[in-house]
Amino acid sequence: MKKAAIALLFTLTLAFAGCGDKEESTNTTTDQTEQTGTETGDDVQGDLEGEGPLVDGVLNVGTNAEFPPFEFVGDDGEPDGFDMALIKAIGEKLGVDVVVENMEFDSLVASIGSKIDVAIAGMTITDERKNMVDFSDEYYEAVQYVIVPADSEIASAKDLEGKNIGVQLGTTGDFIVEDIKDATAAQYNKAVDAVNDLRNGRVDAVIIDKNPAQVFGEQFKDEVKLYDGESAEFGFEKEYYAIALPKGDEELAKSVNDALAELKADGTFDELVTQYIGN
Repeated sequence: MKKAAIALLFTLTLAFAGCGDKEESTNTTTDQTEQTGTETGDDVQGDLEGEGPLVDGVLNVGTNAEFPPFEFVGDDGEPDGFDMALIKAIGEKLGVDVVVENMEFDSLVASIGSKIDVAIAGMTITDERKNMVDFSDEYYEAVQYVIVPADSEIASAKDLEGKNIGVQLGTTGDFIVEDIKDATAAQYNKAVDAVNDLRNGRVDAVIIDKNPAQVFGEQFKDEVKLYDGESAEFGFEKEYYAIALPKGDEELAKSVNDALAELKADGTFDELVTQYIGN
């Protein structure tokens, strides 16, 4: 009983101490800061400077393995493709282990700096994305293609007006449909789902990057036909792929760009293009 009374008295003492004047508490913190000669901001900055893939030795990479030949799920169930081979080669140059996470394309940019360090997924450099992330030097020039049923009369951008157009969510094709008069974007997490709905008559056309479009065109060559979006009939602009990086991380950006330049100079990059893309 005596012990309980002592404990109660101790608890009440702490409670009154916790209700002290805010200014007094602030002054105490200030005094402690002056004694240690450091500020809280400096401590946090110092901790941040000690973190990151170049220090930890692990580069966490996000991708969306639904974009052949740049990324797809290999026979072993793991992400494979040109981008995967490229980022692993960059990792070797940097002396870090590359760990790949397969996720939805539309979540990649928002995940940089939290779930992942960088993203590589046939991602086009856009002003909108540059507001949220930085980009490496470009590594591939691309253009959009239009896939339509083999018997379709669609043959120009004008013909796409008012149509239901399949796109992969968050991609350039998705953005293009926004500018087509009266067109509706049917958004998919996987490009192949858009193409399958095209084959089944649920959408009128699909807009997707050239290389995956060619893969699907070959796979379903008796059912679909392709149009080059860069042609005069469609007038889509060229675009450029790059690796998405954390905003403001200049050290990582320089390291990645230096490694990319070395891979281009020593012939590795061209070998990977030949192996995975073929042109």
